[in-house]
Amino acid sequence: MKEELELYLHIPFCVRKCAYCDFLSAPADQRTRQEYVYTIIKEIQGYKEAFYDRYQISTIFLGGGTPSILEGNQIEAILTALRQSFVISEHAEITIEVNPGTVTGNKLQAWKRAGINRLSIGLQSANDEELRMLGRIHTWNQFLETYYMARKEGFDNINIDLISAIPGQTVASWTETLRKTAELNPEHLSAYSLILEEGTPFYERYVRGVVSQPQLPDEDTEREIYELTAKLLAQYGYQRYEISNYAKAGYACRHNLGYWERKNYLGIGLGASSLLGRKRFHNTADYRTYIEKIEKGEDLREDMEELTIANEAEEFMFLGLRETSGVSSQRFREIFGRPVLDVYGKQIEKLCREGLLEIEGDRIRLTEHGIDVSNAVFVDFLDPDL
Repeated sequence: MKEELELYLHIPFCVRKCAYCDFLSAPADQRTRQEYVYTIIKEIQGYKEAFYDRYQISTIFLGGGTPSILEGNQIEAILTALRQSFVISEHAEITIEVNPGTVTGNKLQAWKRAGINRLSIGLQSANDEELRMLGRIHTWNQFLETYYMARKEGFDNINIDLISAIPGQTVASWTETLRKTAELNPEHLSAYSLILEEGTPFYERYVRGVVSQPQLPDEDTEREIYELTAKLLAQYGYQRYEISNYAKAGYACRHNLGYWERKNYLGIGLGASSLLGRKRFHNTADYRTYIEKIEKGEDLREDMEELTIANEAEEFMFLGLRETSGVSSQRFREIFGRPVLDVYGKQIEKLCREGLLEIEGDRIRLTEHGIDVSNAVFVDFLDPDL
């Protein structure tokens, strides 16, 4: 039986860099995009000998950047190469990230032909002023055009990305964004809190203090926004299954669940990361080096790390606890050969006493309060006694 494997393909292009974005992405002309498509296909073809007979692909995720900036025939060519080089499950979840303003009916039809069955649309806010603040290229109405076009073309598994705690945002404006989005009835919603990443324009403005207006929400407002999200989305039938992700029944993102459950994944494209067994590595993040190495048939991998048992146990706990279902004690013992309480008993006892963890049968999971302070909880699972 073939081993399960997930694929992530990185498309590093966008129309314009958003003010908060620190992803590996940048604007590029048509010639550069076509050069990249040609090169990533060559990379894909290079995996056939080692991967075709060993693995079966359960999920594929085209991320970026803005994958929807590519032409429909370019996406079709990439998916054709994947099907020729990997064994893809008949029921594979195949997602493409989409930005309003880059989508046409022809592209949607091409994605359908290519086998893409899930869209992740980057809305971020239903408020046009907030969208301008973020540096987005679209308006609420342009998002609606994209969403309704996708429904018309038969896409029945759609995620919408939202960002909270952005400059000038209020509880009222966030409530409006949540309600307007949920009333569209997408199958999945992701609601992330803004992080000010070093090197971005937002970091310069709000951490270094170059600009102070509009102000970021204060801590009380941010907490109210955070607590409101799960309560309001529950009213629309969305179940929180991970710290920042909500889905209708049966529509949790299988690809992301694979990351949190530490399944094997292969990253393809510029800077893409991989986890194969105990080996973690990423492709070169330098564009010209990437192109040249593919042309010469040279190894793209950088920062190859052999994970220790302790590394794996840490990741098992702090990735698994991101899911609201928590981690399985039995699964921990199967992987690591010891009961989880032998390894993390003191930490778990302390966190349960503090009301941050709870144990129910086989499962260890964060409480509601634990979800609120999850980063502080995860620190306790570093340096296990293994």
